[in-house]
Amino acid sequence: MAGALDALLAAGPVAIDGGFATELEALGEDLSDDLWSARLLRDGPAMVEAVHLAYLRAGARVVITASYQASREAFAPVGVVAVDADRLLATSVTLAQAARAAFMREAPDAPAALVAASLGPYGAMLAEGQEYTGEYGGAGREEIARFHHERVAALLGPGPDLLAWETIPNVLEAEAIADLQERFDGPDAWVSFQCRDGGRIADGTPIEEAVARVAGAPGVRAVGCNCTAPEHVLELIGRCRAAAPELAVVVYPNDGRVWDGPARAWATGGTGRFPDEAVRAWRDAGATLIGGCCGVGPDGVAAIGAALGG
Repeated sequence: MAGALDALLAAGPVAIDGGFATELEALGEDLSDDLWSARLLRDGPAMVEAVHLAYLRAGARVVITASYQASREAFAPVGVVAVDADRLLATSVTLAQAARAAFMREAPDAPAALVAASLGPYGAMLAEGQEYTGEYGGAGREEIARFHHERVAALLGPGPDLLAWETIPNVLEAEAIADLQERFDGPDAWVSFQCRDGGRIADGTPIEEAVARVAGAPGVRAVGCNCTAPEHVLELIGRCRAAAPELAVVVYPNDGRVWDGPARAWATGGTGRFPDEAVRAWRDAGATLIGGCCGVGPDGVAAIGAALGG
């Protein structure tokens, strides 16, 4: 759906999704294996739909599919063959669409929401925290592009409104994304980077350089950061706007927690939400898509929406 993101933002900044796995864990799901939340696409699709519905009820105007960790490579060790892995990727979109339809029946006068197909980074498939370091070993641009190509093809089948390239930590991956945006005639897309501080993505590349690699790619309508510590967001907004003033800015940081990759656990806890003044500062600095990542549940998203309205 070309132009979906521009249409969404026509009336001003909006609240988007929160941490999908955060809500699953709050509901008692064990996400300790390598598939993380993608396991529920196979084992608990009703739970996936319920979590999407919870975020829509909280005021999210974009819901992001449960495909972040999903790929042929991720599913293969648990006996899921390629054709079924592709089917599960497509299912992630149809479940989000079903949740949106259910919400529209509940609240027919609510503003329209979009479904964004999540494309988590190559590092997430490696499953040892590489999305927070950008250390991809010998994987080069072509290998990263091949990995994502299969996923994009499967996700586009059910017709998502957006593509969400998420938690991108590596400049080679940014280049691969630009290549893929050239190959597919898909919907609007955003690219959000995992950043180590207020000026650099996880692999140390300046955020301006990373943004420049994707800013001119067909379909890319927004850039920004996600699963980044909230204290860095304000500076990153300014840098993203300076690097690509023609694009919208998307930010959905984590709630301040730190991921310990080797231990496969959060080393420190966060607050579950952002101060209202921080959300308004991000808005006033130019962010127009504002949500939360790990640690931010439906209550946190509802608070973002309230702050944006204040």
